[in-house]
Parts: sequence; C-alpha cells; structure tokens
Amino acid sequence: MTQLTLQMLCREADQFSCEESTHPEPSLFGVTDGKAVGTYLEHKFRNYLASKGYIFQLGSSANGMDFPSLNVDMKVTSIRQPQSSCPFKSARQKIYGLGYSLIVFVYDKSDDPITNTATLRITSAIFVEARRSADFQMTAGLRDILSKNGNRDDLMAFMMDKCLPVDEIELNNLADEVIKNPPEQGYLTISNALQWRLQYSRVITEAGNVDGLHLLYRGMI
Repeated sequence: MTQLTLQMLCREADQFSCEESTHPEPSLFGVTDGKAVGTYLEHKFRNYLASKGYIFQLGSSANGMDFPSLNVDMKVTSIRQPQSSCPFKSARQKIYGLGYSLIVFVYDKSDDPITNTATLRITSAIFVEARRSADFQMTAGLRDILSKNGNRDDLMAFMMDKCLPVDEIELNNLADEVIKNPPEQGYLTISNALQWRLQYSRVITEAGNVDGLHLLYRGMI
C-alpha cells in the first residue's frame, strides 16, 4: 500500500484517461445526464486508484473535496459544454482562487447502438493549481488597474461593475487587500450563483502553456 501523492495522482490520471477512452460501458448507454456521467467517472477513478494500492482520504460533502489530504477536487465535464458547479464560500474566491486545486477530466461521450454501450473518450485531463483557480476577467482587470497606478476607488468601482456578490464593508476590505496582496492571474471563468458556476474553456486551451495549468493527458483528436 502506498500513500497517494500529488505527483502520483497526476501520473495515474494520465494512465486512467488512456484506458477509459477505449472502455465500452453498458450502464452509460443512452445516458444524457452529465451529473450521472460525472458521478460514474469520479467513482471509477477513485476505485482505480484504490485497485493500484494507493491509500488516500475519501472526500465528503462536508469538506467538499474528492482528495482532501491533497487539497484537490475532481471535476468531470463534457467537451461540448465544459463547465460544472462548486460550493460558494466567499466572494474573494473569484479574486484569490477557490482555495484548492482541481483535477479536470474532459470527455466526449458516444453511444454504439450495435453493442448498446457508451464510450467516454477523455479529450484532456488537466491539473489546475489552486493559485490559478480564480476568475480570469476579475483578476485580469484588477491586475491591470494596479499596473496603471489605480487606487482603492478604482478597484471598488471595477468590482461593483463586475457585480461581485459582496456588501460595502467587504468591498472596502477586498480593495485594501488587493492593494496589499495583488492576486495572481486566474484562468477559470466563475459565474455568480448560489453555487459558483465554473467554466473551463480557457483552461482547456491554455493547459500546458501556462505555469500552474498542467496538461496531464491529451486524447486523439
């Protein structure tokens, strides 16, 4: 038995993606619910790791992460609409990131009516470091204001224009924090909702080209 490390997780994601991309699965035939597909793949990857003899802490709804000991959450999304939801903790996540890293499996599902099976071809598997998990436009705008000697009023106005879900006190606090601790450039698109809506198109495009966005696997086009 081996304690799972981040390096091992990323290496196994590559191998798992390769194997899964050719696996015919009867239980997914005709399934159009993305959540059901995501649950299937999440469970299968965890079982895959366990079968390899890795020891890791199981996530729960309480901590909101699949691999809490590694501070990593797993996301599964269709290439046709690469997005998912995640718990809303605070508005500052849009500026400073989610607070944890993401391992994202992007798939393209196809059904075979002859065999009554479905195949999840993994088009890419990506590891997003926590420091890159903020919103792209929010961080780009704030960093641009700071680079042009903008002040707290400029920062507050920008965050208000972007409809950051905060009250005036928190807005003031965030403006002060941004001046003292400028955010790193994020690469997710995070939409406001009762839960954050994460969109991955930019992550998929930039993986492997940007520090902190690691391309673990790229499937055949």
